Amino acid sequence: MIYKRFTIRPAGNKDIAAIKKLVSEVLQEYHLPFSETGKDDDLNDIEQNYFKRNGYFGTAIDTSTNEIVGTFGLYAKNKDICELRKMYLIKTARGQGLGRFILMAAIELAKEKKYTKIVLETITPLKEAISLYKRYGFKEIPPSEINERVDQAFELQLL
Repeated sequence: MIYKRFTIRPAGNKDIAAIKKLVSEVLQEYHLPFSETGKDDDLNDIEQNYFKRNGYFGTAIDTSTNEIVGTFGLYAKNKDICELRKMYLIKTARGQGLGRFILMAAIELAKEKKYTKIVLETITPLKEAISLYKRYGFKEIPPSEINERVDQAFELQLL
């Protein structure tokens, strides 16, 4: 999948260090914690936690630098529902429509994998992302828990 100077490709365990660095830096920008043994432990084995469970983890690559500038994951909750996780862009990649492109790609991939619903958790400081989710039809639902990284949840019915 190609958008302007960006391409989306599947991530693998070889990308873990770069992905953790990107996620950690974006969270730090919003004064949110990165937790390798908690909320972010799914990044310790991307292939097992995503691909082997009918999920997907993608990276957005800036083709001019070959650098990872964005991430997103579809994590299987059950056979019908996946969770959109780790949708982050570095600051220099924002404001160019890449977030919209990644979200559209995630929705299409979820449909291809036969999911009927996408859920996600987020937190108020991520205003741009929340606005994007709402524009694409995600409806607010009660979060299953409130913690230092979650105070809102959304869902999108696919079928």
